[in-house]
Amino acid sequence: MSMLGAGPARATERRPAPGEPVRFVALGDSLTEGVGDPVGDGWRGWAAVLAHSLAPEGAGVEFTNLAFSGALASELTVRQLPAALALRPRLAAVVVGGNDTLRSGFDIRAATLELDATLGELSGHGARLLTACLPDPGTLLRLPAPLARPLARRMRAVNTVVHALTARHRALHLHIADLPWCQERRLLSVDRLHPSAEGHHLIARRFHELLAGTDRPLGAGHRLGPPPVAEPAEPPPGRAADLWWMATQGTRWVAARSTDLLPGLLALAASEGAARVRGATGRHDEQMARAAAQALASLG
Repeated sequence: MSMLGAGPARATERRPAPGEPVRFVALGDSLTEGVGDPVGDGWRGWAAVLAHSLAPEGAGVEFTNLAFSGALASELTVRQLPAALALRPRLAAVVVGGNDTLRSGFDIRAATLELDATLGELSGHGARLLTACLPDPGTLLRLPAPLARPLARRMRAVNTVVHALTARHRALHLHIADLPWCQERRLLSVDRLHPSAEGHHLIARRFHELLAGTDRPLGAGHRLGPPPVAEPAEPPPGRAADLWWMATQGTRWVAARSTDLLPGLLALAASEGAARVRGATGRHDEQMARAAAQALASLG
């Protein structure tokens, strides 16, 4: 895009030493943390599944998942980026933005600056980047139109920014938003916001396909391993297991966020209803698109 100019310079590729393991770090929120794909007392997730396929048998992979539930774009820069740089990764996944859209103080320009800083630092230190655009949470949750429309507007703005920054930093991009989440319910977990185990495996396979389709996917001297399996080895949980998860964990997750999300969502719905009465919904869409474009233009 012309507004981005030539973009930041990349570091000279560092040739790995013989036998050096593939270092892979994942930055992001609950999607990358692995919520929806339980293993033991924790989460596994698409990034961990992908990590197992980043090198052929006998080669080492060092995987670190820095993502945590609820993370905003600003928290990647402040809390996750320093730890990621210290690990000197060959591959870094940066997937964030959904939580930003769910905050009453949503600021597309601030999110753009934070995400650009995170991607720039990682690529500047020689990491190959993975990015993704995310599905609209209002659609996944099947919210009524007054709630769903403003969330969709914000998500479009975030995805516009992510697409542009992907080109700016020469990342590999996966259109997670285009995967059939609503058409194939089994891909979503019980909370309808996060992938199920099968959904996480699908994301891992698609990222592996992207890497396999490029020359020297992890730099000189590295080869990929076989792709992740088509489906999880374990069967998906039944309805009883879903209900038990919601009763023991899901309810706490919803309650913890309701104090922050619900007032903001209600305010958005009221604003959207007033705009619809005035016939100003289209104008709100234009304003958000313009804000995203201005945020990108400010990067120079």
